[in-house]
Amino acid sequence: MQPNPEHASAPQLPGDDREIETLAEFDEVTARGGVAGYRVQAVDLTQRTAALLTADVAGAVFLGCPMGQEAADRVRAAGALVFPPVPGLPFNPYRGLLYTPGDLFAGLADGGYEATPDAHAYSWFQRTTSDGDVFASMLRAIHDDSISDALDELLVGARVVGVMGGHAMARGTDDYAGAARLGRELARAGFTVATGGGPGAMEAANLGAYAAPFDDEMLDEALELLAEAPSFTPSITEWAKAAFAVRDRWPSGGPSVGIPTWFYGHEPPNAFASHLAKYFANATREDGLLARSNAGVVFLPGAAGTVQEIFDNATPNYYESRGEPTPMVLVDRTHWTEHLPAWPLLKALAKGRPMESRIALVDTVEEAPKTLESLRSA
Repeated sequence: MQPNPEHASAPQLPGDDREIETLAEFDEVTARGGVAGYRVQAVDLTQRTAALLTADVAGAVFLGCPMGQEAADRVRAAGALVFPPVPGLPFNPYRGLLYTPGDLFAGLADGGYEATPDAHAYSWFQRTTSDGDVFASMLRAIHDDSISDALDELLVGARVVGVMGGHAMARGTDDYAGAARLGRELARAGFTVATGGGPGAMEAANLGAYAAPFDDEMLDEALELLAEAPSFTPSITEWAKAAFAVRDRWPSGGPSVGIPTWFYGHEPPNAFASHLAKYFANATREDGLLARSNAGVVFLPGAAGTVQEIFDNATPNYYESRGEPTPMVLVDRTHWTEHLPAWPLLKALAKGRPMESRIALVDTVEEAPKTLESLRSA
């Protein structure tokens, strides 16, 4: 199952889903009599005063929903709990949907990256972590929990393959092109591609998934256009504008997921993941990305972060704490046996355990999809 298109919602009302995340869902539920027992997340209700004055709201919780004072007074008196919006924040801690590239890069064209919500959120993060404000840490935790909830809702029924790799992989290189082809092949095979959501190998895999619905020439042309801004340094603005130029030329690309973090604020999110689950807490982000990669993980060459991800993924496979071990494919024999010899340790760790049949080392990125599939059936 592939993720929904940008900003798409799939109402599951009535049923087990007791969350309302869009105005359309709110109208649908109130038309049936009320929102009693529902959780309404970050929906602007300033134009729904009449409905709020009459609807059954007993036991409902309104999380960061703007509403008129009369409506707020009435729903509180009728048994609802209201958490009002927090003024002055560059993000909504109660958001009900994942970010899109358009959300995080709004204002890029006119003011450059420094004017975007992504940059403002990182600035707020830096400021509040240095002063130790307990209120700010609570807001970060609420935000990250909301993101996890939205991510779980998006990926229901999806076969997710994680693609891990370093942020330093430059556009215009053979490695970048190979990672993009990997993402495209995985997406065309029906997998949901999930990455760390940043530049380099992560962007390349998301680009490949974006290119999946188009003919093969599209990816070749996109790679040429992106090579004009090979890295997010020295200019995130020019790097991001090149990506949006590709998106504008080929709109409505295929979906994928990016899971970046403001902890690494020097790494901007990439514009090719249709859904961005951006976190403040990197530990939550790392564990969440690997835990949701239920169809396996491909590890492209990387440095310390990718090594950490290999063994963060190996640990639950070793103990089977998440159930049956999931496939792990390491790409580039020389890198993982000589430059950063993670493979010998991983192989020794897996020896004699169920995960032993679920790990593989391959020479090239082209081998990864078939190897992944063979490990899934092992």
